[in-house]
Amino acid sequence: MTKHILQNSSQQNNLVLQYGKDALLVIVGVLSASFGLKGFLLPNDFLDGGVTGISLLINILTDINLPVLIIIVNLPFIWLAYTQVSKVFAIKTLIAIGLLALSLTLISFPIVTTDKLLIAVFGGFFLGAGIGLSIRGGCVLDGTEVLALFISRKTVLSVGDVIIVINVIIFSAAAILINIETAMYAMLTYLGASKTIDFLIHGLEEFTGVTIITEHSEAVRKVIIEKLGRGVTIFNGKRGFGKRGQLNEDLEIIYTVVTRLEIQKLTDEIENIDKSAFIIQQSINDVKGGMIKKLPLH
Repeated sequence: MTKHILQNSSQQNNLVLQYGKDALLVIVGVLSASFGLKGFLLPNDFLDGGVTGISLLINILTDINLPVLIIIVNLPFIWLAYTQVSKVFAIKTLIAIGLLALSLTLISFPIVTTDKLLIAVFGGFFLGAGIGLSIRGGCVLDGTEVLALFISRKTVLSVGDVIIVINVIIFSAAAILINIETAMYAMLTYLGASKTIDFLIHGLEEFTGVTIITEHSEAVRKVIIEKLGRGVTIFNGKRGFGKRGQLNEDLEIIYTVVTRLEIQKLTDEIENIDKSAFIIQQSINDVKGGMIKKLPLH
C-alpha cells in the first residue's frame, strides 16, 4: 500500500513538473514571438509565412488589429487540431494563441531597427524562436502545420509540400497586393523563422541512424559501446553480389543511433578498424527508449 502511494505521488510530481515546464516554454515562446512582431515586423510592415503571415498581410491591407486577426485566422486551425491531433493539444494551442494576442495588446516592445535586412533576419529569428519553444511546450502559435497535416492525410502531398504551397500563395499575394520587395523580404523572414524552429526542435542533438556492414563487426560493436557509450542492434545478414561474384557468406550488420556531433568520431573509429566498411547514414526526427533520451518535442 505504501509503495503504491509513493508511486502515485511520484507520478503526480512528474506530471506537475512536466506541465510547469510546458507552461514556461509556452510563455517564453509567446514573449519571443511578440518581441519579433512588435519590435521588428509590425512597425515596418513586414510579413512572414504561414497563418502569422496571413494575419500580417490582412493587417497591412485593412488596418484591422493584429491581435484580433491572429485569434480569428487561427480559429479554424484550432478546430482542425481538435479533430486531427487531440483535445489537449487544441486547448493548449488556443491558450497559447490567446496569450500571444494578449501580449501584443498589453506589452510594449521597443522598435529595435529600421534596417530591412536586420528586420527580416532578427524578426524571423525571434518569431521562429517563439513558435519553436511553443512546439516544445506541446502546442503551436501558427496553425499552418495543422492544416498541412490535414491536407496531407487527404491527398498525396506531404506536410512539407503543403507548407510550401501555402507560403507560395501568401508570398504571391503579397507581391500582387503590396509589392515584390515586400514579398521577397517576407521569404527571407520566413527562412530565418523556419531555420530557428528547426534548430530549437532538433538542436545539436539531431539524431542520425547509422548502418554499418563490415567483416570486423565485433570490433566495431565494442568501439560504439565502449568509446561512444551508445547501444547497438545486430542484424544477421548475407553478402549479396560483390566484386568477386555472388557470395552467400553470413555476416553481422550493425545499427546504431548517434547525434550529429558524434558522426565524425564514429566514422573515424570505424575507418581505423576497417577502411572498406560500408556505412549508411539516415536522419531521424525523434527517438524514444533504449540508451538515448527522447528529444524534447511532444
